[in-house]
Amino acid sequence: TTIVPRPTSVTEVRSFLGLAGYYRRFVEGSSRLGLPLTKLMRKGENFVWNEEQEKSFKELKQRLVSAPVLTLPSGSGEFQIYSDASKKGLGCVLMQHGKVIAYASRQLKPYEVNYPTHDLELAAVVFALKIWRHYLMASHVMFLQTIRASSIFSRSES
Repeated sequence: TTIVPRPTSVTEVRSFLGLAGYYRRFVEGSSRLGLPLTKLMRKGENFVWNEEQEKSFKELKQRLVSAPVLTLPSGSGEFQIYSDASKKGLGCVLMQHGKVIAYASRQLKPYEVNYPTHDLELAAVVFALKIWRHYLMASHVMFLQTIRASSIFSRSES
């Protein structure tokens, strides 16, 4: 493990998340992992460090020091983008020739929490297109979305 002390204030949490944010493209699900820590920074929120924050901090710290190997995109071949959305955030993986090029994720904005699932899935696609447009321009792109059985069975039939 690394020698990074546990944050004891909102300022220290903000500093740690700032560092983690700089490397988020190398860490799958970084936004989801940091959510318990981000909650501590909300206005009017008391700083209470509990098991959820400790687990989030340790996991994010571990992932930062053992990030997976990413590859550079080649000049040819189509890109694949795997995207997923939940009521907590959006996540995407950019791949080419079966190898990971980059990860991206973000938490939902307060107004997005009420979006239906299909709108969140589309938001994940738009998010991916915006951040990786420099890779994707003039290239073939295949989008693949994760479909969870639970979301299929929970839909109400009209």
